[in-house]
Amino acid sequence: MRGLAVVIMIQCHTFNSFVRMDLRDGGPYIYSQFVGGMAAPLFLFMAGMTLAFQMESLERRRVSPLGRWAGALRRAGYVWGIAYLFRFTNWLGSWPSGSAGELTKVDILNCMGLAMAAMAALAAAASKRRVHFAAAAGLAIAAAAPVVANLNWDGAPRLIHEYLAAGQGRGRFAFFPCAAYVAFGLALGTIVKRTAAERMERLMQWSVLIGFALIFSAQYFFNAPYAVYERSNFWTDSPALILIRTGIILLLLAAAYVWTAFCAGNGWSWMQALGKTSLMAYWIHVLLIYGRLSNPLHRALDIPHAATAVVAVTALMTALAGAKLRWGARRMEPRKVAAAA
Repeated sequence: MRGLAVVIMIQCHTFNSFVRMDLRDGGPYIYSQFVGGMAAPLFLFMAGMTLAFQMESLERRRVSPLGRWAGALRRAGYVWGIAYLFRFTNWLGSWPSGSAGELTKVDILNCMGLAMAAMAALAAAASKRRVHFAAAAGLAIAAAAPVVANLNWDGAPRLIHEYLAAGQGRGRFAFFPCAAYVAFGLALGTIVKRTAAERMERLMQWSVLIGFALIFSAQYFFNAPYAVYERSNFWTDSPALILIRTGIILLLLAAAYVWTAFCAGNGWSWMQALGKTSLMAYWIHVLLIYGRLSNPLHRALDIPHAATAVVAVTALMTALAGAKLRWGARRMEPRKVAAAA
């Protein structure tokens, strides 16, 4: 799932950076950005799932509720720290033309860190209650997003505004509504971790049913003749979009399970390699695509050449992922030998 998010992200960013401006009203570019909109929800959802795995692991080791909370906070702090390190390297890579505003831009990692910190408190709850609390938190965040977006933010610090409230054209990832994906991922991750292997197929069947239900019901209520909110923008703060994308994620989750369980072999998987090294792929491809190194290609390519660039960047990231994993495996060999001895 995370590897798929990396591929979607690479094609979205490559088209966004390289395609000529006169070609951006056509179908291929619009479709690339439309599909690319799923990358961030996938990353956020998977962050919630892995956070749930950590919470479950700590609970099974009988770590105290306070200890589980502290562990989840440390994980959130790590992601938040990486977010600002990433912004710093981006600013350094664009020096001297980069602006200081780049350092405080609220990107997906910033949103992820804040959302994980907020959800860390759920580590103190027992597993069954954690599922209910996380699902309720996701619904509450999604439902509150239009209200928060349309509050009067005059006089509020700009950074707080960008962290909390969605806005048209700002290119930011606000807590309301993006943190809802982390909450929903936390709920499902808890369920997945507690599901026995022989019941996983049944869980995936439910994932498909709930996914379709979310997509069609959210679309129906969004197109209803009455409005719940006085003002709401579908593409930035609508709860309907959050639920539709969550439904799509549930369908992709079931498809990923079917592929890995019944179709893919036991050998090396380029998609899994990208997923295991997603942070490295995210970091390097942004510097490569938007940095000075590729300056001559910025807004200079037609659609076929941009598609070729997508293949080239994906291949490069896959090669780097394979090299990193092989290097990590070699480093682990002496430890395994020592442990066996």
